[in-house]
Amino acid sequence: MIAAQDLQTDPPQEADSQLSSDTDLEDPDGKNAKTGKGMAAKKGKKTLGDKVRGWGGGKTPGHGWVNGHHQENGVENMSLFEVVKMGKSASQSVVDDWIEAYKQDRDIALLDLINFFIQCSGCKGAVSAEMFRHMQNSEIIRKMTEEFDEDSGDYPLTLSGPLWKKFRLSFCEFIGVLVRQCQYSIIYDEYMMDTVISLLTGLSDSQVRAFRHTSTLAAMKLMTALVNVALNLSINMDNTQRQYEAERNKVIGKRANDRLELLLQKRKELQENQDEIENMMNAIFKGVFVHRYRDSIAEIRAICIEEIGVWMKLYSDAFLNDSYLKYVGWTMHDKQGEVRLKCLTALQGLYYNRDLNTRLELFTSRFKDRIVSMTLDKEYDVAVQAIKLLTLVLQSSDEVLTAEDCESVYHLVYSAHRPIAVAAGEFLYRKLFSHRGPEEEGMPRRGRQSLNGSLIKTTVFFFLESELHEHGAYLVDSLWDCAADLLKDWETMISLLLDEPMSGEEALTDRQETALVDIMLCAIRQACECHPPVGRGTGKRVLTAKEKKTQLDDRTRITEMFAVALPLLLAKYCVDIEKVTNLLLVPKYFDLDIYTTGRLEKHLDALLRQIWEVVDKHTDTEVLEACSTTYHYLCNEEFTIYNRVDVARSQLLDELVDKFSRLLEDFLQEGEEPDDDDAYQVLSTLKRICAFHNAHDLSKWDLFASNYKLLNSGLQNGDMPEQIVIHAMQCTHYIILWHLAKVSEGSSSKGDMVTLRKQMRAFCLMCQRYLSSVNTAVKEQAFTILCDALMIFSHQIMASGREQLEPLVYTPDSSLQAELLNFILDQVFIDQDDDNNSTDGQQEDEASKIEALHKRRNLLAAYCKLIVYNIVEMNTGADIFKQYMRHYNDYGDIIKETMSKTRQIDKIQCAKTLILSLQQLFNEMLSDLGCNFDRSSSAFCGIKELARRFSLTFGLDQLKTREAIAMLHKDGIEFAFKEPSPQGEGNPPLNLAFLDILSEFSSKLLRQDKKTVHLYLERFMTFQMSLQREDCWLPLISYRNSLQAGGDDDTMSVISGISSRGSTVRSKKAKPAGANKRKLPEEENSCSSSEAAWMNREQNVQTPVMMPSPQLTSTALKDPKKMRPEDNYMAAYPVSTEQHHHQPVPPQQQQHHHQTPMDYNTQVAWMMAQRQQAEARQQQERVCMQYAKMRNHMQQTIRRGSGLMEDDEEPIVEDVMMSSEERLEDLNEGMDFDTMDIDLPPSKNRRERSELKPDYFDPSSIMDDSVLNVSMF
Repeated sequence: MIAAQDLQTDPPQEADSQLSSDTDLEDPDGKNAKTGKGMAAKKGKKTLGDKVRGWGGGKTPGHGWVNGHHQENGVENMSLFEVVKMGKSASQSVVDDWIEAYKQDRDIALLDLINFFIQCSGCKGAVSAEMFRHMQNSEIIRKMTEEFDEDSGDYPLTLSGPLWKKFRLSFCEFIGVLVRQCQYSIIYDEYMMDTVISLLTGLSDSQVRAFRHTSTLAAMKLMTALVNVALNLSINMDNTQRQYEAERNKVIGKRANDRLELLLQKRKELQENQDEIENMMNAIFKGVFVHRYRDSIAEIRAICIEEIGVWMKLYSDAFLNDSYLKYVGWTMHDKQGEVRLKCLTALQGLYYNRDLNTRLELFTSRFKDRIVSMTLDKEYDVAVQAIKLLTLVLQSSDEVLTAEDCESVYHLVYSAHRPIAVAAGEFLYRKLFSHRGPEEEGMPRRGRQSLNGSLIKTTVFFFLESELHEHGAYLVDSLWDCAADLLKDWETMISLLLDEPMSGEEALTDRQETALVDIMLCAIRQACECHPPVGRGTGKRVLTAKEKKTQLDDRTRITEMFAVALPLLLAKYCVDIEKVTNLLLVPKYFDLDIYTTGRLEKHLDALLRQIWEVVDKHTDTEVLEACSTTYHYLCNEEFTIYNRVDVARSQLLDELVDKFSRLLEDFLQEGEEPDDDDAYQVLSTLKRICAFHNAHDLSKWDLFASNYKLLNSGLQNGDMPEQIVIHAMQCTHYIILWHLAKVSEGSSSKGDMVTLRKQMRAFCLMCQRYLSSVNTAVKEQAFTILCDALMIFSHQIMASGREQLEPLVYTPDSSLQAELLNFILDQVFIDQDDDNNSTDGQQEDEASKIEALHKRRNLLAAYCKLIVYNIVEMNTGADIFKQYMRHYNDYGDIIKETMSKTRQIDKIQCAKTLILSLQQLFNEMLSDLGCNFDRSSSAFCGIKELARRFSLTFGLDQLKTREAIAMLHKDGIEFAFKEPSPQGEGNPPLNLAFLDILSEFSSKLLRQDKKTVHLYLERFMTFQMSLQREDCWLPLISYRNSLQAGGDDDTMSVISGISSRGSTVRSKKAKPAGANKRKLPEEENSCSSSEAAWMNREQNVQTPVMMPSPQLTSTALKDPKKMRPEDNYMAAYPVSTEQHHHQPVPPQQQQHHHQTPMDYNTQVAWMMAQRQQAEARQQQERVCMQYAKMRNHMQQTIRRGSGLMEDDEEPIVEDVMMSSEERLEDLNEGMDFDTMDIDLPPSKNRRERSELKPDYFDPSSIMDDSVLNVSMF
């Protein structure tokens, strides 16, 4: 074992790190060289280093060898690779055949084995006899690299399918069997193993991944086989040594000297063989493992770590020391979860054997913190294995893990990922429950004084200390696999709750009893439902026959036990809300037949009496609903106890309804002011009736009139307590729903439907009037009930063959829709700090804030459902959609889903709603900032960012959204030119800046649609507008540019590109030569029918269009084949018009298109042509300079990079420690050239700039936001 300071916790940084000097397999003193032992000291034998440099010095193969295959009488046999791949022959027979061939001609057999490894790597080439005789190692590997199939990166070890999975197993098995069969003679012949190890070492250092991966796997499996050989040799040496000592210790008369000499000779031979094997293992470890355990490929690193774990477990005397453990410790920091997982599984095999714990002490102390931190690994499988490893560490010694280490694992029992929670539960069980002292051996098995009693108390204490009191089901589920017997000991739990504590025993506190009841209920639920709690399982799995029998047995035990104990527990904890609520849920898991078969009717009567008493004493909604649910479960007509329970329920409801009617009459009596006591009595009775009405049909008591009278009185007087109003509305809602259920069954008369229609419409009108209440809670209740009623009584009520319900359809009018929308805007889209109604002005804590946010999300979701199901107008969603960015964190998911659903219903109407929301925000901004606002202001940028987000929601399929996007642009253009400038003629329209926002949707237009939209835009423009270049006209210029750029033709109009200042903007980086040849735009003489549908083209109306300009023949019409390389960098911008694309329009023809004087047109055209020619000349000069600069820079880069190839002539296919992509990125970092300018106004949109001149050195320019459908920022 190395010294403590040699075991570092961080992996080494040196590229050629070796084993530490005190490794058992090293030979630092040259002992083997002195004694004549070892591979290098044998006469006439090359060292492994020599073999790595060149292993082609063997004998020449015979004539029966051709291209890596045996030939007999001209008939070719299958190679080793094909035999192993087929898998039809056992590895034992294949190896035996190869050994026979090796004994006849070892060169042919060895060459066959060499080609086996080459072909297993996926290489199509083969090592010939000539290559084997004359070429060096590097030359042969280079030759094989050239013959490698570069069309595909797949090779046998990475191919999918059952055949190749079986091949991997056969490949590994073949290597192991080969060494096992050769372990007595051939591996010591100083030829076969030397050649194989040299071959695998050379291939493992190749830059071809297939060679490196295959040879590393082969070398590691070869090392594992040699470890088994070394282990057998060590055992034989120990046995021989014992026999020698026993024979030598005999008296001289009985001692056999011949036997002593034989034993001594045998020990000497075994020692020599052991030295040989150690040299082979040392060569593989230093030549392959030390370099490949940190390979760039995670699979290769995982192979190395997996095998070193096998070595340490098999041959712990040689390998289980810190010289080898340090590699596992370092690799636990690997970036890939697959490699970290192999580290943990390797360590589990070591810690499982307690005899090896003493050798792991130093490793544990150094890397314990890392193992503990891996319990929170982002890969769930790694976290699970880390917890299991800590459990093994805990079993080996209680003192290794500190209290903080254990606590970091304890809280994982509440994890949503069940494997992690189960592993943490086992750790918790081993830590807290598995240690039993001698005083606990004689304790009873059941009851308060049993061992389980103390363990259940410990569980309760842990549950309370974890401060997660609402997640008892997750704790029970985590402990279920390892402590099911403890959690099913309900007898002990009942004893702890009902029995008095013994003398000297500390009784449970009220808080502990509450926790125990919670855990008991969770254990009952887990036993009866047999599936994990919500969030831990993907669904209910199918139970096996054994699990079903266990489930039935547990349910029977629960019923027999709690049928007797539950009334007693309810009587003891009758006034405790939390305990009673949990206890009332227990009958849900009863087998009700046992009440009759077990003659437990008296206990059923006791249970019903206790439930009646609970209803009488409590007004808490949760307790009352639990009582209602229990009655609902017990009132099952399939069981014989139904009549008994139904009578008790009817008596209870009769008493409640009579009491409510009597109290309500006194409460609403005219001329008297109701006092607080009367209000409390009405409220408490109404709460009880409302709770039971939720699960039971109370139609025969006809409660609608009394509740409606109560609500109407509240509206007239305005002083009704809010809770009475809320519960009256809820109770009336239940009345209507039960009435609807009865009508839907078809058993009611026509008069019942008329009555239901009247009651429903009167109740909806009542709730609408309550929307204007001053009380927030009342308004929320009215809004929720209205949304539910509109959903239930919408047109979908007639679905599934229920056309007879058509009279019940209720469609909201415009006033109701407006009130619902105003409620959402006033109550939902508010700042969280402003919502302090529930705390009466006090500061809210985090829990109340989360609860309030959850309530507002439910309100918004209720309204969005009305939009999605087409109950309210879709355009009302504009007020919702415009809040997308402002309230993204709180409601972004709901709004986005609403947009998605509305787009599925009607794409065009959804697009119109989106543009309407942007228009509303723009108008609000104008009213706040005025018409002279700054387009760099946060308000305008926020609207533009919202438009960008809306654009991303349309997806990548432009054909599906073609009409919707076109309609969106149409509405946007009309809005931009709708209002004239308040400053008079000659100034931009009031809403012209909206075009800057609309340009965010230009990337979603098809190429032909861009032209159509551009033509529609020109209908609103005048000729003077097209000539404007002031800042206030930049939105128009930017929008026109976005419509004219894109597709195969991203050329632009010269007029739109000319800037009044002459200053232009260009993309950051330059394109490579030959990558930017521009094409002339093709003529498009017709528009699609969809374009004509929304563009009204009238022949008699002359709309002002842009004046055609002469084209620059010096650049645009130059033959591309005759252009110089530097000319390809130069962008040509031909002017395209609707009638003429390739030739300038003569002045005579211009008169037909424009009604301006010819002299003015000619003058403007000439001035623009001169300006463009000057700009083109300047641009060409800049391009030439740019090209020369880039060429010089690339030449310098190539000169600097040429040094990589001078020392090693092998082609670089893949760098071992750095991928080729990284080298390309390093090369590109130096290519940051000066920017080139084009005639375009400045744009703040990154996507617009990238469309103008994409940079082919930057992959982000190829996959921009519009392609990825995600934000690049």
